[in-house]
Amino acid sequence: MTRTNMKITAKGRHAAAPRPERRGGSRELIQKLMSERTEMLALFCRLAGLDAEKHERRHAPEAKLLQEFCQVMVDYLAAGHFSLYERLINGNERRKNLAELAGQIYPRIAETTQAALDFNDKYDGKNGQELSMSFDDDLSRLGELLANRIEVEDRLLKLFH
Repeated sequence: MTRTNMKITAKGRHAAAPRPERRGGSRELIQKLMSERTEMLALFCRLAGLDAEKHERRHAPEAKLLQEFCQVMVDYLAAGHFSLYERLINGNERRKNLAELAGQIYPRIAETTQAALDFNDKYDGKNGQELSMSFDDDLSRLGELLANRIEVEDRLLKLFH
């Protein structure tokens, strides 16, 4: 919360100043997106089985964990696409700088969405024995794409504030 969005209450505590309904809706959408993203990244790290000290895979992923990751990843993609990005690409954003940036970066976001959905189609519902020999490479590539998406997404979300 920034200082410009705060007021002092009678007891001296800070309270959020009222916001127009439209901005509040965007804030809720962003919070949902960030929550989904955080959960997805935590599951990605577990799925990758990385040892934080050695940066090496410790084990093959469990089917349940892989399925959970795929579900949360799709939820994260949907949270962005069917809320914030849909509003931007449909021309419903009045802030010109935000609409222009969205137009520039949306193709990159759409590309990562497709790659993530392809990963989901290939691996959701698989167990350790059914995994493709390219799973580690596919997961690594997905991680790079998600990192790029998050970087671009953060630029866009920064303008929402």
